[in-house]
Amino acid sequence: MQVNQVKTNWAQFIPLVTVFFFWGFVAASNDILIPVFKEAFDLTQGQSQLVSVAFYVAYTVGSIIYMIISYITKGDVINRIGYKNSLALGLIISALGTLLFYPAANSGSFPLMLSGLFTVGLGFSLQQTVANPLAIALGPINTGSQRLTLAGGINNLGTTIGPLIVSFAIFGSASSGATNLDIESVKIPYLILGVAFLLVAIFLKFSSLPDKPEAVVESDDSISNDRGHALKYPQLILGMIAIFVYVGVEVSTASNLPAYMEKDLGFLTKDIAPYISLYWASLMIGRWTGAVEAFTDKMDLQKILRFIAPYLAFGVFLLVNAIAKHDLTPFYVYALIILVLIGADMASKGNPARMLLIFSGLGILALLIGMATTGMTSVYAFTSVGLFCSTLWPCIFTLAVSGLGKNTSQGSSFLIMMIMGGGIVSWLQGVVADETTIHASYIVGVLCFAYLAFYAWKVKGILKDQGISFESKISGGH
Repeated sequence: MQVNQVKTNWAQFIPLVTVFFFWGFVAASNDILIPVFKEAFDLTQGQSQLVSVAFYVAYTVGSIIYMIISYITKGDVINRIGYKNSLALGLIISALGTLLFYPAANSGSFPLMLSGLFTVGLGFSLQQTVANPLAIALGPINTGSQRLTLAGGINNLGTTIGPLIVSFAIFGSASSGATNLDIESVKIPYLILGVAFLLVAIFLKFSSLPDKPEAVVESDDSISNDRGHALKYPQLILGMIAIFVYVGVEVSTASNLPAYMEKDLGFLTKDIAPYISLYWASLMIGRWTGAVEAFTDKMDLQKILRFIAPYLAFGVFLLVNAIAKHDLTPFYVYALIILVLIGADMASKGNPARMLLIFSGLGILALLIGMATTGMTSVYAFTSVGLFCSTLWPCIFTLAVSGLGKNTSQGSSFLIMMIMGGGIVSWLQGVVADETTIHASYIVGVLCFAYLAFYAWKVKGILKDQGISFESKISGGH
């Protein structure tokens, strides 16, 4: 990265965000596969969440493999083979995973299906390790977190479209009662996805992305604070737990929602896709709101865009669901809930610790309302969790690696490792649901948000002791 770079390099940034789109597409599509597999293979709610476990634990395994290879070869693997080659390799690994869906569907094998998802996640792990710091590096450092938020918004375009396309592919080609045909119909969309992975790998290989961007150098202060290893920084240790529970509550809220809507509210599996789409669209709505500073540093224009961006994203959700011929009437009331997001975003004033505290509190409130109500009120409450999860990744990521200096990339790989929380927490909530009710199991998410609120409070003091404050660093531009 050029430290003196004053503008975002859009020619390089736009090709990069294609991989963010695919991460979202597959992650949200898993929420459609869970109820299908649960019925087809006669699984408990806990067993059905193994879909999330296989996919998200792959991130951790991938990070461990990356660190072992780097240790054995005595050097950073990604720096050696280059950023573009690493991205292409990650996409090829993911493409190989999608190929496993073909024999898995033919043989009706749940373990082979999980192996396919695990392999896709393994490829994503390598892509994430490269793409997150690269998104920050393609422009000025003070808007790095906004670029990461914007990339997350593109990710959630994938999460909004993914459930609708996969649901159409499964239920459009077979009736929901024909279980074997449902499993068979999983083959084609994932084979198409595999081809898309390969095409994007070729596209990125020949794009203008930098193959070896210059390392991010923070400041002289970070050099003087160097502790020799990333794990010697308390903000990172506590931040790793924060990433674990954040991805956990984000994924488990959505992945347990289909079972709640089927079992408690009487929805048919094929009618749930628009609500899963709304949940992931909520993350897109929040991230588009948080990314406005990446486009302009004019405060008056930012204030206008704060209102335009979320409703533009909501319009994308309505458009794709209209194209899919879903009834939009149940979703118009959601426009009012978006006002809460806008208010919270303005109240945070760009301070990542304050934003993390406010949004975690709203996440707790949304889950408690969902647990205390029934019917569509509870569904809207649970889906609004997506709004309040939307900006937490860049907040936690920024706070956790602040002050790490030359240990930043090492700290980043530890954070990527903790994405496995998406699988573990989803499985845990599934087990709690089997023992109690799915409605009551959302207490797991409340506990996750409670830790995030604690981290927001605790890390502020930790960073202050190291001479780091975000009051002046980000308040002008976030």
